[in-house]
Amino acid sequence: MATDLEIAVHKVVSTNPATGETLGSFDSASGEEVRRAVSRAHSAQGNWNALGIRNRLAIIRKFQQLLHENKSGVAQLVSREVGKPYVEALLTEVVVVLDTARFLLDNAYRLLRPEPVPHGSLAMKTKSGLLLREPYGVIGIISPWNYPFSTPATEVLGALVAGNAVLLKPSEFTSLCALELNSLLHAAGVPQDVFQLVVGDGATGAALADSELDKLIFTGSVPSGKRVAQVAAARLLPVVLELGGKDPMLVLDDVDVDVVSSGAVWGAFVNAGQACLSVERCYVHRSLYDRFVERCVEKTRKLRVGNGLDPETDVGPIIHERQLRIVESHVEDARALGARVLTGGKRLPERGPNFYAPTVLADVTHRMRIMREETFGPVLPIMPFDNDEEAVRLANDSEFGLAASLWTRDRARGERMAARISAGSVLVNDVVSSFGISEAPHGGVRVSGLGRTHGPLGLEEMVRTKYVDSDRLPGVKKVWWYGYGEAFTRQMEGFVDLMFSPSWLTRVQGALRSTGAYVRKGRL
Repeated sequence: MATDLEIAVHKVVSTNPATGETLGSFDSASGEEVRRAVSRAHSAQGNWNALGIRNRLAIIRKFQQLLHENKSGVAQLVSREVGKPYVEALLTEVVVVLDTARFLLDNAYRLLRPEPVPHGSLAMKTKSGLLLREPYGVIGIISPWNYPFSTPATEVLGALVAGNAVLLKPSEFTSLCALELNSLLHAAGVPQDVFQLVVGDGATGAALADSELDKLIFTGSVPSGKRVAQVAAARLLPVVLELGGKDPMLVLDDVDVDVVSSGAVWGAFVNAGQACLSVERCYVHRSLYDRFVERCVEKTRKLRVGNGLDPETDVGPIIHERQLRIVESHVEDARALGARVLTGGKRLPERGPNFYAPTVLADVTHRMRIMREETFGPVLPIMPFDNDEEAVRLANDSEFGLAASLWTRDRARGERMAARISAGSVLVNDVVSSFGISEAPHGGVRVSGLGRTHGPLGLEEMVRTKYVDSDRLPGVKKVWWYGYGEAFTRQMEGFVDLMFSPSWLTRVQGALRSTGAYVRKGRL
């Protein structure tokens, strides 16, 4: 597995993508170090679970307080390590995690407590059922670089509240953000072995995926996710996979062009387009197409590109050279196949080593890579459509299915169309923000992944369910036990009529025929 995912390097280096400055250097955890960490987590998990959910929530409340007190420092760290504007780091990283803690504090006890299971069958009315939710044990989390604080933190908090021990392997590009999360959790009272950080490269992640975990949550690329799934399948390790998207934005013919073009520009360029929920394909009704494209170009040219720590910056850098080359190749492929580059379409070396100008493309088609492959950069490709049917068809013409947005003044129309789009979530008249709704699930369909994080469904991913049923008449032999015979057969036929016949007369007759079964002799 270690050679399957990526080739190991001895150290991982954290670099400011806006300046090229080295922020830190760390040894990659070896496979043996990962295995020892997993073993320690297994030893510590039982006591953590025994602490009880109310005591674990008290620790989460302390974490929330500490994060709030250190909000500026955390946001600045995210901005330095990823490049995004400070205000984006504050809102999409720190605020999201604070609100996740709020959601768990308000709801986790109710969602995780034993749940009575009603029994509708007459034959089972003497029983009492409970659905129990128990921690998996040790959960491994492999998280990405684009949201290096909020993505792992939201998953870690849910896993911890449910009583699991957690090992987090962050992206090798954002180790400092993970170390800050580690520090805050331990300061809040999470024991050292209950939450552990394993810093490293792809080989470290491979070792974690191949270790004695009880569940694995992975966020990353489709190819890496498939390899993780193959390793997990070998021992039926449960997984949650969030593997990115090619999210469509559908602009119908009744919108306010000024409002919706602003939404498109923000949705395409927030975090320099390096968000799995970014607008990566924009489809606009032909009657609005020219005006819409014109407004998008006008607004894109006003965006200020620069270092995220500069409060005037709107769009920061690409994370590294390799990702920048992917963006360049998609734009050049589209240009070669007939797309018009209306603004941008080039590097900005005067800004720093990893800057690419926010780019608007017109006249794109599905023959182009920009409309098929995940770009993960500041590019807004726009394509016209003629009617709602075509819009839905174009939106669904993708192997991805993470999220989508649909824009219309007619809410009912939007929700009808949303139901026909293949995606894990669809926003009507907004974009991206579903990740910031702590009650809402996050995840996709098709190659965008398996399972969900966030909200009640995300919390369900952190527990095993166990059904417990108690019979209220332990001293009575059950009617259906051995001692069959012709009379019993007729009685059971009557019982079936009692339960399921559409005729009330037949039901009454069935009740009379089945009565003898309850007092029959000869049961073993």
